[in-house]
Amino acid sequence: MRGTDTLDALTAAIEHGRRDEAVALMRAAVAAGEPPRKMLDALAAGMADVGRRFSNEQAFIPEVLTAARAMKRSMAVLEPVLVDAGIRPEFTAVIGTVQGDLHDIGKNLVAMMWKGSNYAVVDLGTNVSPETFIEAAGDYGADVIGLSSLMTTTLPAMQRTVRALRCAGLKARIIVGGAPVTSSFARRIGADGYAKDAAAVVRETRRLMPAG
Repeated sequence: MRGTDTLDALTAAIEHGRRDEAVALMRAAVAAGEPPRKMLDALAAGMADVGRRFSNEQAFIPEVLTAARAMKRSMAVLEPVLVDAGIRPEFTAVIGTVQGDLHDIGKNLVAMMWKGSNYAVVDLGTNVSPETFIEAAGDYGADVIGLSSLMTTTLPAMQRTVRALRCAGLKARIIVGGAPVTSSFARRIGADGYAKDAAAVVRETRRLMPAG
């Protein structure tokens, strides 16, 4: 299989969540000496297509999750190659679900989309306090911070977290999202950006970041 064919097949394997096939194709691409950036782009293209279909209600959460798992396993093969090639993450992102909320599916998908776009991702998990966000953002030099909430009852926690991040004087851009979150709410609490779903988060991050 030619290099282009291998990478196209890799993208398709990610799109359809075929984990074993995706890993095998990634290994084949690495063995063939494909440019690391092209391999990363092939992964990102697969997830972007899944995200687009999810946004258009042509794909559903189980399909997105299987694609994300295929991408995660493929990235494990690619990451050492990226390091050897001196390709470093473009930005550093810290992400977590706000205090009082234990949901993580949306957060996990956003983290995967960022990783596929060559971002270093620090995932703080769920039920994350404002203080933990602040500490992690400072320790890792975050360029962007993602706050997730799936419950209306935890929207006040999101607002408190944004306020605390601002008071801490961090320069990182803040993007919020989740089922009860709206663009007007994001503006009202002082967030820099809003993403309605995982597919939109990369576009929104690119809009906000200096190199976007």
